[in-house]
Amino acid sequence: PSFTSLALRGQPPPDWADVVVETIPATLAGMSDPARWAREIFSVRSVPPAVTGLMGLRQLVAPLVGASRGTWEVFDVSDVQDDEALIAYPDRHLDFRAAVGVDVEARLVWVTTAVWFHGMGGRAYFLPVRVLHDPVTRSMTRRAIGRLAGGTIEGGTPRRGPRPCSG
Repeated sequence: PSFTSLALRGQPPPDWADVVVETIPATLAGMSDPARWAREIFSVRSVPPAVTGLMGLRQLVAPLVGASRGTWEVFDVSDVQDDEALIAYPDRHLDFRAAVGVDVEARLVWVTTAVWFHGMGGRAYFLPVRVLHDPVTRSMTRRAIGRLAGGTIEGGTPRRGPRPCSG
């Protein structure tokens, strides 16, 4: 088997990497634009309430480890190739890249994340992120799927119904 992603393309091996894969319902099988998926997954509307609080704490702690206080522009799509959209953000403490991909035939959406540390500040900053990254990314992906499947791309409450499968 082999694996490739825009998050890794043209880069040295990452210091840390993760892939979250979720099944999308058949009703979203026509939604093949990876940039749209990236915008929905990394939308403020996809962030669980508990994570919103953690992001506030991050804004306070970030300068202590040499990180900048990021804005949502950190998650802007910077490139689209084939079935993936790339989000890339280089910072003083670490470089972050996430590629959001979609395979409508297999009914899968994925988020590949890769991180490169710059010194001890980046490593220290990433310790709590390492633990929380998978559940937070998975939750954001599932919330985006649910919102899109409910027809509420602009926000609001999705209609009641079965939850998307979670592979």
